[in-house]
Amino acid sequence: MAVDRRAARMSILALVSLILLGALGTRVWFLQVVEHQKYQDRVTASKIRVVDIAPERGRIFDAEGRVVAGNERILVLTVEQNVIRSKTSRNLLFERLSGPLNTPVIDLQKRYNPCFGTPQEGDCRIGKFDTLLPFPLKEDVNEEVVAYIKQRSEDYPGVDVQESYRRVYPYAPLASHVVGYMGSISSSKQDEYQSAGYKLSERVGQFGVELSMETALHGIWGHKVFEIDSNGRIVRELIDQRVDPIAGNDIQLTIDLRIQQYAEQALETKLKERRQLDPESADKPAHNPIDREAFKLNPATSKRTYSSSKLYGEQEWVQYSAPAGAVVVQDYTNGHVIAMASYPTFDNRWMSSGVSGNKFEQIFPSKGPDGTVESLNPDLATLVNRAVQARYNLGSTIKPFIAWSALHSGIITPEYTFLDEGTWTLESIPRNECQDKGGNAKCVFKNAIAGNGLPARYGPVAVQDALAVSSDAFFYRIGEKFWVLDESLGIKDDQGCTKSTLKDNLKRFGFGADSGIELPYEWDGRIPDDCVKRDLIKSGALAKNEVPRLVVGDSVQVSIGQGLMAATPLQIANAYSTLANGGFRMTPTLIKAVFAPFTPDGGPGMADVAKGIVITSNDRPKIQDQLEMDGVLGPINAGLRRVIRGKGTDYGFYHFTTGEKLFQGWDVLDIAGKTGTAQGAGNYPWNDSSAFGSYSMDESMPYTVVAYLEKSGYGSRAAAPVVKCMFEALTDPAKADPVFISDPLDVSSLAAAPAKQLVDDACLQLNEAAASRD
Repeated sequence: MAVDRRAARMSILALVSLILLGALGTRVWFLQVVEHQKYQDRVTASKIRVVDIAPERGRIFDAEGRVVAGNERILVLTVEQNVIRSKTSRNLLFERLSGPLNTPVIDLQKRYNPCFGTPQEGDCRIGKFDTLLPFPLKEDVNEEVVAYIKQRSEDYPGVDVQESYRRVYPYAPLASHVVGYMGSISSSKQDEYQSAGYKLSERVGQFGVELSMETALHGIWGHKVFEIDSNGRIVRELIDQRVDPIAGNDIQLTIDLRIQQYAEQALETKLKERRQLDPESADKPAHNPIDREAFKLNPATSKRTYSSSKLYGEQEWVQYSAPAGAVVVQDYTNGHVIAMASYPTFDNRWMSSGVSGNKFEQIFPSKGPDGTVESLNPDLATLVNRAVQARYNLGSTIKPFIAWSALHSGIITPEYTFLDEGTWTLESIPRNECQDKGGNAKCVFKNAIAGNGLPARYGPVAVQDALAVSSDAFFYRIGEKFWVLDESLGIKDDQGCTKSTLKDNLKRFGFGADSGIELPYEWDGRIPDDCVKRDLIKSGALAKNEVPRLVVGDSVQVSIGQGLMAATPLQIANAYSTLANGGFRMTPTLIKAVFAPFTPDGGPGMADVAKGIVITSNDRPKIQDQLEMDGVLGPINAGLRRVIRGKGTDYGFYHFTTGEKLFQGWDVLDIAGKTGTAQGAGNYPWNDSSAFGSYSMDESMPYTVVAYLEKSGYGSRAAAPVVKCMFEALTDPAKADPVFISDPLDVSSLAAAPAKQLVDDACLQLNEAAASRD
């Protein structure tokens, strides 16, 4: 008889049902009680929108409060990323927006994807904008367009407007190399900036103080929180969840735009003057620097002449290319840089002008005539701050520091006198190995050629005499003595390179090292030793057949500022400031003070710095080294003053000091200075660069001024007149033109910056007889 199992089955089914109902009840309880807040937060989150608020970037002022970099509030049209992710919806929305924005659809497409419409079309958006934020479709949209679009929000889904800021440079192009400019975050820097709280769509400093002080200027993002309805419309702002942005700090520079403007004008005016033909001598032969056969060497006189017999003062006439240069003005009591001019210059407003890529390439070419980077002429580069990035031989402007090194090391004494007969013959090389005796070594080094076509003979010269008339032979001897000293000591470093006593001394003036100024891309400079020369050969900068260690000729060349030694104009200025202040080498600075955000305005283009809140100040100098000057500085100062005031040497006939005629009758200020002519490629005079370093002896006007004009000839002809003008402007405020807010950028121009000219250039003019050969 079959057993009726239905009751058992029903019991099992009932038990399973109870278990399932219990599990379901437990899950409902868990969701409603335990995880209630979590899911409530999700629902709430779906009803809110977080809108980021950009911080206002800190402003940059000059020493007098002129706003050299400020902000202009603008409206930015944005689109939610999910709305334009689909190609179809993106095309439709861009077509609708094209009319109100007065922008072609293709421009909107290229804004979203820069590769749109190109042969290699693909998605180039990676790294351009933050995909978690609304896409910024167009900046600086006017309010009428904004009102039109908002009134028709159903036709423009996901479109919104945000407030932002645009960087403006009211006094551009003044000090553009110092102030710098802004640009998009590069792909290589994305992680670095994102980890610091930046958005990928931001513009950040790319050059100058905008880059070096980026962290201080940027500020911190804030945000607003809005509750929205099911259609995405804002219902209300949740005020309690708002986080206000923190604006960036304001920066005050040590730069005085009045002096900066004058420096830029004087530099450009003199460079252009050096390029011109002499209007009173139209029959002088025009010179093409490529035509080197036009300038021949006369073996009998060792003098290079044109076939024309017409002389230009004491030398044959030469037309210089004079393409570039720099001027640095520094307060030697605290290291403040008052002016830093670099030519050719540029207008930093071009970087935010919105011009096409083709036009930007025309203004700032990245390739030369044959389409390669290698063929680009470096003389014409505008986006280079030559004051801190140039690699210049110093010429005779190095001699005060060679003199200090020799006196400090005991190579010579202040009383030592050398009989300068126009040449120095090396003593460390056997005579039978010298060229003039049939050997291969160059042993005879000559002074600059005098008016008679022979090396100048200065007679008995001590340190101050040698500086005053710029006796090369005196310093050739010192260069050899340093080399002999190092060879005799034979001290090697861990790389097997001979220790250089001269290098150790020159490093104390700041040569061969980053100065510490608040600017990016500063070059360290170069003081040669065995290792440096070896590395130059490896890099191809020197020929492979060069001896891979310093030889005596290298040291001799360094002693007059030629050969492998190189520095920036800022390093030269800081070294002269070290002499000027009695031996304190300071860190040069461009930052006078850092202010709390929102320094009050003081009128159009001005900030009232007296009412600002100072966070940090650089009033006190940062001293890096104190050089021993007792018994050493006196003869150096005396020699450099004689360069300006006169009193040369009388040996056969009177030898003027190198600046004597230029400054004849000049009683503006008591200054000390040194001319320098850095010999150029091929020993051709049109490749010689002009340098002049100087400082005031008047403590009430504690300024160092250095000028360096590339391929512009003798130091007394080009750089020295510029320095002379600068001291006149420093002592007489009326000398410099007033500084005005700039006119709008002319976007139809192809010039990187408009031309500048001194209104009164009388200080630049010189009698040809006043020009020396140094």
